[in-house]
Amino acid sequence: MNAKTTKISLIVLGTLFIIIMLVIPLFTVLVYALKQGWEVFSKAITDEYTIKALNLTLLTTFLAVVINTFFGLFSSWAITKFRFRGKQFLTTLIDIPFAISPVIAGLVFILVFGRIGWANDILQTLHLKIVFAVPGIILATIFVTFPFVSRELIPLMHAQGSDEEEAAALMGATGFNIYRKITLPHIKWGLLYGIILCTARALGEFGAVSVVSGHLRGKTNTLPLHIEILFNEFHLTAAFAVSSILVVLAILILILRNIVEYKGKKAENENVR
Repeated sequence: MNAKTTKISLIVLGTLFIIIMLVIPLFTVLVYALKQGWEVFSKAITDEYTIKALNLTLLTTFLAVVINTFFGLFSSWAITKFRFRGKQFLTTLIDIPFAISPVIAGLVFILVFGRIGWANDILQTLHLKIVFAVPGIILATIFVTFPFVSRELIPLMHAQGSDEEEAAALMGATGFNIYRKITLPHIKWGLLYGIILCTARALGEFGAVSVVSGHLRGKTNTLPLHIEILFNEFHLTAAFAVSSILVVLAILILILRNIVEYKGKKAENENVR
């Protein structure tokens, strides 16, 4: 088998895999969503509980992305530009959500903030509710998504080195100005890529949120949880109709990801020249 045949075979296999694992399932969701007509589809996606679930999903995603972006910026800056004890330990902690099942993460939040948790007395004194409430959903989503921005920036900033920052510091520039004028422009495409990945993960989070939400319809149900309830109640068309919202959001995020990836590679090639 020559190189050309191998190349064509790999392309065909890759294309078939994408069609089977991605295109066909997405197409199936859209077909089933419109199976009983536009009126049923429209009623399902404009239902009161669907709108509330969508609003909660968007709110949770927004807060998780904002918080994780700040965490990713500062943690990657600290890890790649400074020397301190415990750096390796901090790097390991960032990877914990990748190694722990989201369901386990949800159970941990219950053991900490639930009725049997050690923080329950403090929360009751402050009249705060975390588990089976919106704050628990936000915390769970933040936990499962916080490595994405950091893990996108740390290798990038390691590869860039710190020569320019050190030169600027010798010339008297402050740390904030160095970061704003030198570091941030170099990592902007990687930062956007990490934000997009974090957004995609937050929108589809199910495991940890399912454990801490309590499945209170109209109050603590995100869009994935609302879809599960519709499916379990055998409202299959409505479940697929609501699923199509996530499909559309996923396609938009995929388009943004490709645009950012293209822009990043273009900027990298220009810098090499």
